[in-house]
Amino acid sequence: MTVQGSENSSRRGRRSPTMGGMPLNDMPWWRWRSNVRSALHMLSDPAFQRGVWLAGVDGYGDVTDAVYRLVEDTWLDHWSAEKYVGTIFRDSQEAALVDTAVLRVLRIMHEVGPDAPVSTYLAHAAWPDAVRAARDAHVRLASSDGDDPDTAPRTLELLSILTRSA
Repeated sequence: MTVQGSENSSRRGRRSPTMGGMPLNDMPWWRWRSNVRSALHMLSDPAFQRGVWLAGVDGYGDVTDAVYRLVEDTWLDHWSAEKYVGTIFRDSQEAALVDTAVLRVLRIMHEVGPDAPVSTYLAHAAWPDAVRAARDAHVRLASSDGDDPDTAPRTLELLSILTRSA
């Protein structure tokens, strides 16, 4: 899908300015993309999960928060990410990777329940596959946005600041 923009558009073949490292207004629904990326980032990082979620560190939410951030606005729990190619996702490959991650994480959430402790998710036999799928999607989206996929996840407060300013 080609997005036509005005003379001042950031979509003229160059990256838009960044805010906190994330391209600003590079995708039409960049705030939703930011939330999906944040969720995938947290779901894809086992060290973060042990050091933050399992340890109960404030400011990052928990597994359930990440899953809701992943599907809340997008309804990716009801339909394919392919629906959002050109608005949230750049191409079908990004969408396919996100779909795989969403399905694997939701399958576990439905089995253990949304209020299960973090340790239950991390101990689930399918969790490593869900983490790998989230990592594949996270790396693809971060790289597409010109970001380093290996930086530490941002706090929810910082995410909120980044998505409301601009």
